[in-house]
Amino acid sequence: MENKTNQRTLYKVLRKTGVRRDRIKLEASFTDDLNFDQVDWALFVFYLEGLFKIQLEDQEITKLSLVNDTLEIVNKRTKVEYS
Repeated sequence: MENKTNQRTLYKVLRKTGVRRDRIKLEASFTDDLNFDQVDWALFVFYLEGLFKIQLEDQEITKLSLVNDTLEIVNKRTKVEYS
């Protein structure tokens, strides 16, 4: 369930950056399929960190190439540990 909620929220982030709904797929490449430029990246990271309440390091951001890469990082960062 957590994965689906994160996926929907990630799609909302992508929509805020101007990506058309029909272009959003987990296997979509930010550069090739979504045509992200520096402004898109800045907006994307801003909304991503805000909505998920996470802080991404620059090295993590540079490793993102597919939408699914972002979902994996978000899932790891938002995972709740139960003791």
